[in-house]
Amino acid sequence: MRLSNAGGVSLMRRVWVTMFWLVALAVFVFLGAMNLYWGELNQDEGWYLYAARQVHRGVLPYRDFAFTQGPLLPIVYSRVQELVDRHGVAGGRAVTMVFGLMAALVTSWVAARAARREVRAVAGVLAFIILSCNVYQSYFTTVVKTYSLASLLLMLGFLALSFVRSRGGMSAAFLSGLFFALAAGARLSAGAVLPVAGFYLLISRKELGDSRWVVFGLGGMLGLAGWALPFALLAPDGFRFAMFEYHSARAAGSLLNVLLYKAGFISRWVQSFFVPAALTVAFLLYRCLVAGATDANEERTVPGRFSGVLWLSFLVITAVHFLTPFPYEDYQVFVTPVLAAALAVSLVDVVARWAAARDAASERRLLWLVSVVFLVSTASSLSSPINQGWFVRGRDRIWWPLREQSPLQKLREVSAYIAKLNWMDRILLTQDTYIAVEAGLDVPEGMEMGPFCYYPDMDSERARRLHVLNREMLLETLATTDAPIAAFSGYGLAIRGPEVLPLSEEEQALLWLTVDERYEPMCDVEYFGQGDTTLRVLIRKREAGVAGR
Repeated sequence: MRLSNAGGVSLMRRVWVTMFWLVALAVFVFLGAMNLYWGELNQDEGWYLYAARQVHRGVLPYRDFAFTQGPLLPIVYSRVQELVDRHGVAGGRAVTMVFGLMAALVTSWVAARAARREVRAVAGVLAFIILSCNVYQSYFTTVVKTYSLASLLLMLGFLALSFVRSRGGMSAAFLSGLFFALAAGARLSAGAVLPVAGFYLLISRKELGDSRWVVFGLGGMLGLAGWALPFALLAPDGFRFAMFEYHSARAAGSLLNVLLYKAGFISRWVQSFFVPAALTVAFLLYRCLVAGATDANEERTVPGRFSGVLWLSFLVITAVHFLTPFPYEDYQVFVTPVLAAALAVSLVDVVARWAAARDAASERRLLWLVSVVFLVSTASSLSSPINQGWFVRGRDRIWWPLREQSPLQKLREVSAYIAKLNWMDRILLTQDTYIAVEAGLDVPEGMEMGPFCYYPDMDSERARRLHVLNREMLLETLATTDAPIAAFSGYGLAIRGPEVLPLSEEEQALLWLTVDERYEPMCDVEYFGQGDTTLRVLIRKREAGVAGR
């Protein structure tokens, strides 16, 4: 079937495409700026940025300190350490937001490459709108997580894959495998796309020859070896624990708990990504109920072989996340660009074909599609609980207390206060690592992972090899550290690994008794950090008199 009005952007006037780009970029910048300054703090931000600082100093994850993700984030972020030193967590968030924007732009390019020539411009802007007008996606690609970097590398892999049929197809295949492998170095589950893309090239060998999938595999192997092999050789125990054992050691418990966690993952994902989820259901229903009933002789290329790879990659990575013991919906953030590209290509193609089959005005129908998705996405973002959290601090019975300052500003003020108290020493006793990052201080050895550094039942020899603390070692650290200041929020001395479960009241009391023997309270900061818990700031007893003067 030939589509009417062929010719690049002729299906939609260039002015409309430009307008949607400008408005979508404005929404992206607005949501990103709000999440950068007003977004809730996340404990992971602290130990990610602290790890980057350690790498900047010349020490390595797994060998010299504990780290439970791939090494790409601390390596990449160590290159912008001066920005973090100058601006603290806000600097790290700014870098993350830039990576998120780059990932969204590459996603738009991938969608345009995957779409039919007649609708490429529309598919590109629609993919960008699906990403840029989602406040949940904006939050988790602004706060310092692995998602922005992983999604950028993942979409660069798909972009290179889209060129394998071009003149430079060999280089494109190699780069595609390389980028996919590097994405796994930022977020391990991204590696699930390697066999999907490899299979796509394998079944295309009649058209492309065997060279493409062989070179793709070579790029993937070199990429994996580049980030994994050095650390596997330098610190085999720490690397194996970080990549596999830590994540597999968590258990959901009974079958009922397992089912509830899985159901919760689906429910929260639909809530957080409601518009793309609804569009996905609508498209699948169309494919099953409408497209399946069309003439058998009609050309069947929707969503097309390449966009089919996008769909399959999204489903495979989602299945990996779904099968984890505790699946969190934010795991999906780095793979949402894949869904956005697949959706944009499929929806634009469906609308264009529907209009062409009825001799309708394709341009007008596509304009309606993009307009509706933009308006509904923006409305969904503006009605999200994330926005309420920017200015409202939970709920007190029938009242909604307003925040007096943003969580980031409170972190800055508290960290400046602690840095002033701690001016004679660089060590801060804390599991709230973002305080140490913001104040330019260090944490005791073994506490680099913040609230996830404590493995009470691990034997001491193994804990030392992995650079974490067991019960004996944490008690020794609390009892002997030279840190003049201690600071613990509700996340401090409260979580045990690797299960990531709350400590018993008896064990928390034992740990706090050890702290109270050496430290006395300076002040309590209410509604601090992630979860708006109370931060207890303490000073070593022999320093109290000096601080008082």
